[in-house]
Amino acid sequence: MSKLRGDYKSVWNSLSGSKQDAYLYVAGYTDEDKFHADAEDTVDILRETVGVKAEDVFLEIGCGVGRVGRVLSPFVKQWVGCDVSANMLRLAGRRLLGLENVKLQEISGYDLQPIPDESVDVVYTTVVFMHLEEWDRYNYVREARRVLRPGGRFYCDNVDLASKAGWAVFEESLRFPPGDRPAQISKCSTQPELEAFLRHAGFNDVKVAGRLDFWAYAWGRK
Repeated sequence: MSKLRGDYKSVWNSLSGSKQDAYLYVAGYTDEDKFHADAEDTVDILRETVGVKAEDVFLEIGCGVGRVGRVLSPFVKQWVGCDVSANMLRLAGRRLLGLENVKLQEISGYDLQPIPDESVDVVYTTVVFMHLEEWDRYNYVREARRVLRPGGRFYCDNVDLASKAGWAVFEESLRFPPGDRPAQISKCSTQPELEAFLRHAGFNDVKVAGRLDFWAYAWGRK
């Protein structure tokens, strides 16, 4: 029996039984050097959008195996990695071994419990919204605002449906008959969608941008 897309915990535990599988389903490849280089690229984008400060507590929604956390954590006060999959967090623990300012937290897949209200400075999520239903994307945006301190910053991204490369991702998925679509299949966003999520959740100074004819991303401040 195929898994339901919205059963995120079951889906992502089943896809991360091994390190190789986890890397493949998170990034689409298993090359360690590329994994690290892409993480550095993500940290650069965070610097350009929400900023990275030594006194910040950062929280990542959907941290996977700790790809970004490994690179980002030396530059911040604390990095908190949240993920729905216990298998992913087990692998992340190995990847982050020896780093004293990191914390891993298993979550339900629909919210950020048990993270306390107004306890972090920056929340970000990258290469995650593509695997979520739209309602669940928006609920994470609302949850991000809940856990952010006043003045805290939020960043999110997804494949941009309106870009040439993003449309190719959409068309590629047409090859699956409705009953055979993988539960983790990528679903794109648009810049107006991400902007609407942040504005309706109550964020201020909302900005959106595109990158490499592939990514849409948005950021704002509580």
